Order: sequence, then C-alpha cells, then structure tokens
Amino acid sequence: MTSFFEKGRAFFGRETFGLLLLMAAMVLAFSLASPKFLGLANLSSMGFQAPLLGLLTIAMLAPMISGGFNLAVIYTANLSGLTFAWVLLQFGGPEAGMGAILLGTVAALIVGATAGAVMGLVIAYVGAHPILVSLAMMIFLRGLGEFLTKGGDISGFPESIAVLGHGTLLGIPVPMILFGLVALVWHILLRRSRHGFAVYMVGSNIRAAEYSGLNTKRTLVAIYALSGLVCAIAGILMLSRFNSVRVGHGEALLLITVLAIFLGGIDPFGGHGKVAPVILSVLILQVLSSGLNLIGANQHLATAVWGLFLVAVMIVRSERFQESVQSFTVALHHMSKPAGGKS
Repeated sequence: MTSFFEKGRAFFGRETFGLLLLMAAMVLAFSLASPKFLGLANLSSMGFQAPLLGLLTIAMLAPMISGGFNLAVIYTANLSGLTFAWVLLQFGGPEAGMGAILLGTVAALIVGATAGAVMGLVIAYVGAHPILVSLAMMIFLRGLGEFLTKGGDISGFPESIAVLGHGTLLGIPVPMILFGLVALVWHILLRRSRHGFAVYMVGSNIRAAEYSGLNTKRTLVAIYALSGLVCAIAGILMLSRFNSVRVGHGEALLLITVLAIFLGGIDPFGGHGKVAPVILSVLILQVLSSGLNLIGANQHLATAVWGLFLVAVMIVRSERFQESVQSFTVALHHMSKPAGGKS
C-alpha cells in the first residue's frame, strides 16, 4: 500500500495524486448514495456546469501565482458579456448574423483585457496592493454595469449563440471543450513560455526578479490583462448559458474560485502552482455540488459545506499537518518492514 502511494505521487505529483484520490473517493461515495450520480444525465449536466467555474478559476490563477489577487473576475465577465450583448442588439438582436457575433466577441475580449490591463497598470506603476486595486475595479464595474442596464436583464440573442452554452460535439459538451482548450493554453503559457517563467519569478520574489533583469511591470500588466481576457470568455459563455446578461450573474462563484485555487495547491503568497491540480479541484467541487444536489441536501447546507471544505483545505495545507503526515508515513514504512530486516 505504501509503495502504491509513493509510485502515485512520483508519477502524478503530490498535489495531483492527492486530488485524484479525493475525487475517486467522492465519486464512489456519491455513486453509492445515489444511483443517478453516474447516469448520463448527471454527467452531462456536470459537463455543462463546471466550465464556467473553471474559466473564472483560471482567470484567478496567474494573479495568485504572481502573489496578487483579482476580485473583479465576476464583474469583468459581466461587463464583457454586456458588451457582447450590446453589439448583438445593434445588429438586430435575434436576427444578428455571424459577422455581428464575431464583432461582439472581439469587443467583449477587448473590454475584458482592458479592465485587466488597467488593474495591472495601477498595481505595477502605482504600487497599490492587488486586493485593493481589484476591489476598486470590482466596485467600478458593478456600478457601471448597473448604470448601463438599470439593474435589469438584457436578452434577445440569435439562436446560434445557444450552441456555445448548450451544444455538444461528439457527445462532449461544447463548454467543456472550450474550458479544456483554455486550460491547455494556460498550461503551455505558464510552463513553456518566458511570460510563465516571469510570472513565477514575480510571485517568488519581485525584487529579485527586477535585479535579474525581468521587466516586472510589463509582466504584471500582462498577467491582469490575460486574466481579464479569460473573464471575457467566461462572460460570453455565461450569456450563452443563461440566454441573458445581468450584472451580478455568477456572483456566488467568486468565493468558490478562491476555494478551487487553494484546493489546487496554489500558494496564496505566490510563486507556486500548476494548472492541472486546479482543473482537478474544479471538477472535485462540481462533483461535490452535484452529489449534494442528488442526495437532496438543502442549498443552505451545501453553502455551509463549501465553508467547511475551505477550512479543511487550509488545515491540510498547513505545515504542521504536512509534518504530521510525513511522520506517520515514515512510521508506517518502518512498521511494514519485516522484523530483523535491513534498514
């Protein structure tokens, strides 16, 4: 048994292997609790629901690795979705053609990237704390969105938009394909590019990064601009999923993205983290949500479980807990040796 865990950690990595075991345990528990859990309907539902949380979590990922934070992910997505909706309505709403859809997509991506870039500029050149900057941007975007929409919903879009939120390709939900592509690009960007190297350097020690010759200011602007770009993609997906746009859509997901980030092993102080464990953490949270729903758990109880889950994650990530686990593993390894065996 000890050899199995050691080989698993060596092959997948400690973070990823632990999350795989957790997900396997949760899937087993919920499948025993409800026969419908592994049914096609529930698996398809999870495939449509998880990508939105996944995209917002990826948008939070690079800022966290760099030692920062982006509290404005939800409202950046909302305003990008509003931009997309506004362009479509200018070209006839339900009658808008593919040209209008492409123009709206580009406009939404520009708005999202611009909102992120503004945060990055203030953080990099003013030296303000990322939490305060992103909080200010969140308040600004929320107020601007409510002013533009007067607090109401905007609807009336082409039917072709629904394919992005509700369609399938070879039996795979289109939102899941979109999420997978974005996650793959982010993995390559963070692990195989100069920008990714700079992100980790900034998160580890921004002063040392500056002394080594890295343009940390440009890196910070790029980090938040790319974060805003992913928020825009999430906003477009949100519009296609709900067939409407409203400021505040997905507001409850903000804290869940933070939970997914911590569960995925991202160091809140920056400098450490990978895309794969974060993807697994998103899937785990979706499994938990769907499982609780299937067994008839009250929504308020589910919210309480999220909080307990976050506390548990912080305990598991603590140095004292890690030392205790390591000591237990060493003791178990010694106990498994036959008496009189060589050390």
